[in-house]
Amino acid sequence: MSYDSDLKERKSLGKMRIQMLLLCELLLCSAAARSDEESNSDKLALMDFKKRVTQDPFGVMALWNDSTGYCNWAGITCNSSNRRVMIIDRQSLRLSGSLPPSIGNMSFLTGINLQNNTFGGEIPQEIGRLLRLRHINMTQNQISGPIPTNVSQCRALEVLNVGLNSLSGPIPDEISSLSSLKVLGVGSNNLTGPIPTWIGNLSSLVIVSLALNRFTGSIPNEFGKLSKLGFFQLYGNQFTGVVPPSVYNLSTLWFFSVTQNQLHGEIPSDIGIRLPNLQIVAGGVNSFTGSIPVSLSNCTNLRVLDFAENGLTGGMPPTSFGVLKSLEWLNFDDNRLGAGDHQDVGFVNSLVNCTVLEKLSFNRNRLGGELPVAVSNLSAHLRILGFSENLLRGTIPSGIKGLVSLANLRLEGNLITGPIPNSFGELKNLSEVRLHGNGLSGPIPPSIENLTSLTKLYLQDNKLQGSIPAAIGSCQKLVVLNLSSNNLEGVIPKEVGGISSLSVSLSLSNNSLSGQIPAEVSSLGNLLELDLADNKLSGEIPSALSGCVTLQRLLLEGNSFHGKIPENLDMLKGLTYVDISRNNLSGKIPEFFSSLKTLNLSYNDFHGEVQRSGVFSNASAFSVLGNSRLCGGVPELGLPPCRSSPRSPLTPTRVILLSVAVALIVILLCALVTCCLIKRRKPPLEVLLSSSDLRQGISYMELAKATNGFSEENLIGAGSFGSVYKGLLPENEVTIAVKVLNLEQKGASHSFVKECTALKNVRHRNLLKIITLCSSIDQRGNDFKGLVFEYMSNGNLDQWLHPQVVEGGRAKKLSLTERLDIAIDVACAMEYLHYACQPPIVHCDLKPSNILIDNEMTACVGDFGLAHLIMEADDEPTSATLTAGLKGSIGYIPPEYGMGGEVSTVGDVYSYGILLLEMFTGKRPTDEMFRDGLSIDSFVAGALPHHVMTVVDSSLNGIEGEDNVMDEERSQGRMEERAIVPTGSSSSSSTARSKMNRLTPQECVIAVLNIGLACSKQMPKERMSMHDVEKKMRGIREAYAGRRK
Repeated sequence: MSYDSDLKERKSLGKMRIQMLLLCELLLCSAAARSDEESNSDKLALMDFKKRVTQDPFGVMALWNDSTGYCNWAGITCNSSNRRVMIIDRQSLRLSGSLPPSIGNMSFLTGINLQNNTFGGEIPQEIGRLLRLRHINMTQNQISGPIPTNVSQCRALEVLNVGLNSLSGPIPDEISSLSSLKVLGVGSNNLTGPIPTWIGNLSSLVIVSLALNRFTGSIPNEFGKLSKLGFFQLYGNQFTGVVPPSVYNLSTLWFFSVTQNQLHGEIPSDIGIRLPNLQIVAGGVNSFTGSIPVSLSNCTNLRVLDFAENGLTGGMPPTSFGVLKSLEWLNFDDNRLGAGDHQDVGFVNSLVNCTVLEKLSFNRNRLGGELPVAVSNLSAHLRILGFSENLLRGTIPSGIKGLVSLANLRLEGNLITGPIPNSFGELKNLSEVRLHGNGLSGPIPPSIENLTSLTKLYLQDNKLQGSIPAAIGSCQKLVVLNLSSNNLEGVIPKEVGGISSLSVSLSLSNNSLSGQIPAEVSSLGNLLELDLADNKLSGEIPSALSGCVTLQRLLLEGNSFHGKIPENLDMLKGLTYVDISRNNLSGKIPEFFSSLKTLNLSYNDFHGEVQRSGVFSNASAFSVLGNSRLCGGVPELGLPPCRSSPRSPLTPTRVILLSVAVALIVILLCALVTCCLIKRRKPPLEVLLSSSDLRQGISYMELAKATNGFSEENLIGAGSFGSVYKGLLPENEVTIAVKVLNLEQKGASHSFVKECTALKNVRHRNLLKIITLCSSIDQRGNDFKGLVFEYMSNGNLDQWLHPQVVEGGRAKKLSLTERLDIAIDVACAMEYLHYACQPPIVHCDLKPSNILIDNEMTACVGDFGLAHLIMEADDEPTSATLTAGLKGSIGYIPPEYGMGGEVSTVGDVYSYGILLLEMFTGKRPTDEMFRDGLSIDSFVAGALPHHVMTVVDSSLNGIEGEDNVMDEERSQGRMEERAIVPTGSSSSSSTARSKMNRLTPQECVIAVLNIGLACSKQMPKERMSMHDVEKKMRGIREAYAGRRK
């Protein structure tokens, strides 16, 4: 080859190389451009996400800015090669807002974790464009709407966890295509309908949580196809029928909970053989029958076995369960176990081998025999021991001191005899002891002084002897002390009067106690009931009782008290029930007794005139029998009339004075008639209400007749702008409530017009309904303005929270469920006033006495007509000026009002928060304990979450037979809902565990109190909206063990 041809060939090759290089560069630039464009779409989607965040209390979203690349933003994980976003993790940051549809543009996204925030709105359908998505965790938010059908396009999805939200509708059929799904967590929502049978086709499922929804129908047999299923949780729904036999073939199951449904049938006798890996077995609150399978002893890892509140019969296997070394929770309360013979409790002997046992509870069964000595050898970790209301005999073994962790002991309602062992004092963790209703004898052991954690001690209805040990004064956490109906004698130790923590009841009645009431009772400033009846006490009733400022019930009957009633007892403004009968008391009946609801003064030596007002106007509400020197009173008493004092002779001076007086009276009468004629010429007030369901206007005379002349007997409430009377319309026997405005109060006449305006178009099931109005002139010729409402037969919330005595001597008490329902009713009413009314209505005086309860325990908010109508409607809380006199009641007034701030909807939120704290603590915000910087919100905040039991309303603890929050063998007995997920499990599994940790009643109370604190923040901008409050409260109610209205 010549040089020229070689050179020519080389030039041609060089030209081709240059062209190839240019082509490669062009391709690379094009790919880079596409990558930059896709990366930019990720950034735009993230900025859109940030823009939709409406609340960011920690300021974390502010860190998403251009100072760093978005791949370095907190919570963002990118692919290292192409800088595409793979994971968004914004869990537990208290963020609020909604999810943008642009999230569907992040095509490389594999995981979204927004757990434990307050995101709302719906899950966008665009999520179906995320074909690489494997994990969705949005639990514990406020997301609503249906589960998006397009999620079925995420074919790689392994975890779908959207529990603890407000999702509704059925489980969409489209999910049946998610063949890779391992975790389906939709618990604690509002999902409805049956469980689809195609669920058996999701063969990869390991965890299924459908708890606390509204699913109905039977449990599909197709669950039996899920050969990998380990976690099976259906509790708190409305499932009927039996558990399908195929479910008992899933040998991989370790968590099985069907609690609180409507299931029946028997537990298979071979369940432990077929399901040997079970750790949690829970079927409480159903209708299961039959016996307890012996084969459960084959489940060597069993930790929780709970079938409380069923119809199980027979006995516990006598020896089998002793092999369960991991057993922590054994609960069979409220069944029909046992035959009343000595073999019934033999199984306790084998349980000494269960060294980690924390709860052993068989309350309310038919177990007989002697209380086993082996109880003393149970686990040192045992916290709850319950055999109440059985047929047990024998004595309490002294070796019980070995149960060093014991906090709750319930043996009441049995046939146990003998003494309380002195070794009892070594159980230093005891919080609640119920031994009442047995045949215990001997003294109360002085070692009780060591029980410094004790909050409730019930020893009544036994045969205890000796004196009350002074050492009991060391129990400075006691809220209830009941030693009544024993054979105790001696004096009441002054140390008992010094237990200032006593806040519910001190009952020492029906004993043989002597001496005087110690002056130290003045320290019992939080006590509601003092019962010293039927003893041998003497002396005068001490004036020191005036220190019991919260006292509502005082029972001193059947003693030998003498002298007069101390005048300073009129300081006990909350006193409603007094029984001091069968003593030797004398003097006149104090005037302040008229404010009581029930009074018994019989068989004493009182003298003088019996009043006719207040309690004395109702002969069935009080008794004065056996007081021979009394006179007057209502005719039903049959007492002699009181003698009038002798008349003085008429002197000339008196004649002149009488003549002048008569002349003045004539002149005044003439003036009065003239005024009446002038006023009658006034045109009537225009009626502002016009609705088909309202009565025609009613006359003054009709209302006067209905309310017995607006008598004090009919008075049921009073406020700054008027009084409320109970009345009866004779034409149709309808009971009504009449609000009479005090027209002497500045602005009251105008308030009548404003209230009518406010009520004109306001209609809601939780707002008090007006029947009609009256604008007229009374019998003296004065202007009269009155509103007629429906009468609420159950009074107001204040009477329920701070109980009044009702017929039969029982106090009103609200269960936890009733409190939740009432709180939600009030939230619904306030949400309606704030958001549905145009312009929005601010209540300005939300408090318990303005919340009325009807005969179905539904709450209705009243007195909102005096609220200020906000003149500018806006999505954000608005405000307007209002006179100080209308800003609310002390204790419920938001702090900004006290500093001259304008009223607003967030001011109502503050009042609601205080109301919520009061409802669940039983403490008024004006309680005397709240001083020196301590307020009701700081009182609660300091106890959360670990010491919530110290602030919760004690009436929730003591309601026998009620569904109350602190009855540990019931409330803590739902341990099966606190999932025990193995170490190393997926994040979704830990989410399931976290979710279920919020489902016990105690945690339900914690959640409610947290909302109360969030509403009562000092800064208005930090408070929740009533819209969010209403949704949160509904979620809590649904999460409370499936207890719904």
